[in-house]
Amino acid sequence: MALQSLLGQIRQINNIDNVAAFKACVENSYQWLNSESSQVDVDHLVTGRAVFVDALLRQAWQLLELDKIKDLSLVAVGGYGRGQLQPYSDVDLLLLSQKPPAEEVKTKLGSFITLLWDIGLDIGQAVRTISETIKLAKQDITIATNLIEARLLSGSHTTFEQLQQKVQGKGFWNSKDFFLAKYEEQIQRHAKFNGTSYNLEPNVKENPGCLRDIQSIGWVAKKHFKVLKGRELVEHGYFTAREFEELIECRNHLWRIRFSLHLVAGRSENRLLFDYQPQVAKRLGYGEQGKASVETMMKAFFRTVRRISELNEMLLQHFRQDILALKVRDYQPINQDFALSDGLLQARHEQVFDSPEKLLSFLMLVADTPQTIGLHSATLRLLRNARRRFREHYFSEHASCRQIFIRLLRHPGFFGLAWDLAHKHGIMQAYLPQWNQIVGMMQFDLFHAYTVDEHTHRLIKHIYSYSRPEGARDFPRCHRIMQNLDKPEILYIAALFHDIGKGRGGDHSKLGAADLAEFCQSHNLSDKDTELAVWLVEQHLLMSVTAQRRDIYDPDVIHEFAGKVRNKAYLNHLYALTLADIRATNDNLWNDWKASLLRELYQMTRKALENGLECQIDLQSLVNEHKQEALAMLTSMGHRPEQVEALWQRLDWDYFVRFKPSQLIWHAKVLLNNEDLDEQQVLIELSDETSKAGTELILYGRDRATLFAQVASVLDSRNCSIHDAQIMSTQDGYVLDSFIILEQDGGRVDSPSRRQSLKNAIQTQLAKPGHQHTNNRKMPRRMKQLNVPTKMRFFTNQANMTLLELEALDAPGLLAKISQQFVVFNLSLHMAKITTIGERAEDLFILTNAEGQALSQEQQLSLKKQLIETLDQQNHGETCQN
Repeated sequence: MALQSLLGQIRQINNIDNVAAFKACVENSYQWLNSESSQVDVDHLVTGRAVFVDALLRQAWQLLELDKIKDLSLVAVGGYGRGQLQPYSDVDLLLLSQKPPAEEVKTKLGSFITLLWDIGLDIGQAVRTISETIKLAKQDITIATNLIEARLLSGSHTTFEQLQQKVQGKGFWNSKDFFLAKYEEQIQRHAKFNGTSYNLEPNVKENPGCLRDIQSIGWVAKKHFKVLKGRELVEHGYFTAREFEELIECRNHLWRIRFSLHLVAGRSENRLLFDYQPQVAKRLGYGEQGKASVETMMKAFFRTVRRISELNEMLLQHFRQDILALKVRDYQPINQDFALSDGLLQARHEQVFDSPEKLLSFLMLVADTPQTIGLHSATLRLLRNARRRFREHYFSEHASCRQIFIRLLRHPGFFGLAWDLAHKHGIMQAYLPQWNQIVGMMQFDLFHAYTVDEHTHRLIKHIYSYSRPEGARDFPRCHRIMQNLDKPEILYIAALFHDIGKGRGGDHSKLGAADLAEFCQSHNLSDKDTELAVWLVEQHLLMSVTAQRRDIYDPDVIHEFAGKVRNKAYLNHLYALTLADIRATNDNLWNDWKASLLRELYQMTRKALENGLECQIDLQSLVNEHKQEALAMLTSMGHRPEQVEALWQRLDWDYFVRFKPSQLIWHAKVLLNNEDLDEQQVLIELSDETSKAGTELILYGRDRATLFAQVASVLDSRNCSIHDAQIMSTQDGYVLDSFIILEQDGGRVDSPSRRQSLKNAIQTQLAKPGHQHTNNRKMPRRMKQLNVPTKMRFFTNQANMTLLELEALDAPGLLAKISQQFVVFNLSLHMAKITTIGERAEDLFILTNAEGQALSQEQQLSLKKQLIETLDQQNHGETCQN
């Protein structure tokens, strides 16, 4: 069905009560949009939908005889005012009058709006007089912006013109204030997305480099320059014709994505979520190859948003100079090519980037000039043009470029602004072929928040911050490590290559190490430096995996890890790289729990490397140290030493290794103050002060088989995550269970009322007859699209216990389901270390069988079979009972 046919249907409606006819027109319009979306230019569809809605509104307005009411106007505002509508975008209307409408008119306006909602249009409306509208617009930049794009649909021309005169008048927003407000609005909007376009689920409307950034240019141009069409900016000298065509091309690309996204979602959805990406890619012609098609689509998307970001930066800088009437206050020539103009590097002639070497030397200039705050718009224009001219060969193919690049890596200031510019403006992409492969590369999990190149960029920035004052304050150990490195460039080079092998279908650590070895050879690094850098790339996951998925208090684990690390220099490099890697993966991923694990592993490994003693001797020393410190404090609190010793004699030696003195003190206080505990009771307490890793919850009472499963289920249902669990059995049949828990956002349970609520919920559950807890938490939306098969590995440690490493989808009730199977198989759980990596749970459990021994091979196979069957059967809407 063509647009003209739809408009004809609208004209045939002659009764305002014929809601079915109006609704049929709306439904037919979506059929038209769907049928022509792959055949017609998107700008025709976006403007065509606005034309359709215009006709529909005018027909309803006239049938209600609202057009006959003097001084009443129907006005389109916002995006609809521009004459552009995506399939399910809001239809923003201003019902404008010169004075408050009479009751009869209000009734008709109410009928008009109700009709529009009833027929399936998302309406945003306001009924205001001219004076009310102007008053509110003066107070709210969003309302003011909407009015700049106002368009009369029907009704009084006089009323509309009076509004327009006031909007353009001196008493309204002046150009300076309007520009500053919109500029600040853009800064705040970008900050919501962590200042990057390279999010894996971008918002195609709001993300940096997306449609809002184009609209910001238009708003400022319309307000200050009275420009109605973007091409007029070319005539004013702000754009070249080529740049204007580029901006329109980029806008249309994003329009196509947003248009398809709306149709796929069936609603006004601007987030390009994992759920929708395959279908959107298919609609846009990228194929039906799943991740491969999405990858192609998203790489094109990220290239587009980079271009928009650069054009937006250039234009807004031009506007800032003109609108604010800024005069250069400080102009300092630096060399024959560049000057510093109020902190911005400005090219002094148009041949500043006439070779790849000049582009790299420019980065050296930025690093050498710390007072630089950014690029002048003229410099950015020349840089963009040069980047396109030198596409035939990668810069790293030139020996002269390699020499400059190594000097950059060794420059103490390179990884500040210069590194940001190299990443943001495609210089790294032009230099290194492997980097070009990872630009805009998706990571299809919930662990990573950014593309591969953006993740690496952020990782390097974190390493750089360790050498800065903020690093000394926030990460003193990493700061000391960076200060003592003879060649910090080796750490930066390893960071540059650590994920560069992703997307090639093999072990990215090995692929990246091979690429790095070639890089080191071509860039003339020594064999010793190459060996360290290559080792770091090969082993960049070693420390995080060991800390989060192994029992670091097991002497064998420390020996094994120390053997792989080799020496303190390697350990220091790996520690700094690991911290930066985790922090750069996801802004919500780093927490005190992960910090404490890495800190413990680092310190214990460092001791082992320093003195060469058996770890068991070091651990015994740790036991004595912890006990002495805790006993001294408990004695000062009034507890008799013999009381404390009697309590401690009921616990094994490793209890004193696994818990810090602050925890030993708190445990002893709680237990000694409740010595008259009834045999049927379970003592429950929470503390926010005993562990740097999170809130500690302890349970003490007679052992019962389902205790862990019930507590795990209750905590999960209350949106708390367990990160560590130590199950200590006393020699007289009691258990002391300690959990480190965090809120869903990774923070501590720092509210006393929240801690009391959790305590009450656990007590209520444990007091119930039977041992099942119903967990009603639903599977999160993003996880429903992901497939994580259950995997298991079994090991036996020195203490003849079984270590079970388990990987599974982190579904609601997972931990309770697992522990319930331990009960079924009559197994004793001694320790659980819980790690959530995006959608994956990677957990470690230490178990013994009914005889107190490691599980036999037959027992392992039976447990594995049952766990896989149980966990792989869980569906997304399932209610968990434990």
